[in-house]
Amino acid sequence: MLLPMSPLDSMFLLGESREHPMHVGGVQIFQPPEGADARDVRALLDTALTDDDWGVAPTLGRRARRSWTSLGQWGWEVDARLDLGHHVRHDALPEPGGEAQLWALCSRLHGGLLDRSRPLWETHLIEGLRDGRYAMYTKMHHAVADGVSAMSMLRRTLSEDPDERGMPAPWQPPHPRPAGPATDAVGTAGMADLPGAAIRAARGVVGEVAGLVPALAGTLGRAVRDQGGPLSLTAPRTMFNEPISGARQFAARSWPLERLRLVAKAADATINDVVLAMSAGALRGYLHWNGALPAQPLIAMVPVSLRDEQGSHVGNGIGVLMCNLGTHLPDPGARLDTVRTCMREGKQALAAMSTAQILAMSALGAVPAGASMLFGHNPRLRPPFNLIISNVPGPRRGLYWNGARLDAVYPLSIPVDGQGLNITCTSNDDIISFGITGCRRTVPHLHTLTAHLGHELDALEHAVGL
Repeated sequence: MLLPMSPLDSMFLLGESREHPMHVGGVQIFQPPEGADARDVRALLDTALTDDDWGVAPTLGRRARRSWTSLGQWGWEVDARLDLGHHVRHDALPEPGGEAQLWALCSRLHGGLLDRSRPLWETHLIEGLRDGRYAMYTKMHHAVADGVSAMSMLRRTLSEDPDERGMPAPWQPPHPRPAGPATDAVGTAGMADLPGAAIRAARGVVGEVAGLVPALAGTLGRAVRDQGGPLSLTAPRTMFNEPISGARQFAARSWPLERLRLVAKAADATINDVVLAMSAGALRGYLHWNGALPAQPLIAMVPVSLRDEQGSHVGNGIGVLMCNLGTHLPDPGARLDTVRTCMREGKQALAAMSTAQILAMSALGAVPAGASMLFGHNPRLRPPFNLIISNVPGPRRGLYWNGARLDAVYPLSIPVDGQGLNITCTSNDDIISFGITGCRRTVPHLHTLTAHLGHELDALEHAVGL
């Protein structure tokens, strides 16, 4: 039986091709416990591969399918013949086993399509880091999870207790599967409530339709006035906004989260504002170095999660804001001020909308990118934005897997046609990690962006008097 798939999740399947993979990914780096090494961590993971009692997390046991019975619409079905040996693989780094070799391997892995005849995920267990740590690269199709839900899935397999043992592998559910069949009590209650739910839903639809008119007017008005909101009309053409290939390039770097927190406090900004300002300075430096800095400021699309704090459901639940990055300004403090003002305006605009209105206005802002994804990039049109910059909150305390400490989480995201660069960062305990994913052809020498990020953080600290 097919379970329904949301239209947004279906779009990621419809827009995928060999040149445009549609999966998100992440690299987790673990420090083995005292007295152990990377081989011990691998042995635990190998044991989990043969443990049939735990199985896999429900989300990872489903595959996407469509047929004439679903009228051609995509849905989910349980894969009764799931082959863990296909989904969980081993890799080793060449000498010298540093971060450059790790990023090169992840770049190659991230460019490959997932097999649609199987559940849409892979995990690669990576040995050979010269400092004795163990890495794990995981990718999931964007129809399965966005960054927030993927981080939530990872968090549920980890513990704050360094002495806890017998924990599930990242692809396993947090607890063993129940011995008996699940009851249908919840489903029965839901069926009994359907008439009332239908009436409430109909009332809600009428109200939402009425509210869309002022929401649309306000969104268009802010875009015309170059104010923050879900829509922008001023993004310049850049070297990032060209047709892309399927090959990927990835680079990453981490900084102490406290450094960004102190800049944010001194500037009366948020940590996310500082992330955007660091990215703005890095992009300005990179484009200037390539002789391709436009006179107009770059516009970033910034995803905003609409989930509850637990991120409990899978799939995608996001709105967007368009942020003026101030890349035309030479002063780092002025760029931060521009970002802070634009994001405040955008958040105020979203606060006046319902969730449905936010989704509708976000779709309006992102629809040209969606059209490029489905039908190809049109170079005659102005890009709706220049790149996506997202900040996915991670665990606030140190986490462990069977005693191995999670040292860092580096996110990999999705460049799309006409949007060849993506910057995503996530926090883990006391550090924040930037993952930069780009088309190998469209964004040459992508790794230099990490150096520009570091220089910009130094400049922001100086600008606010730290």
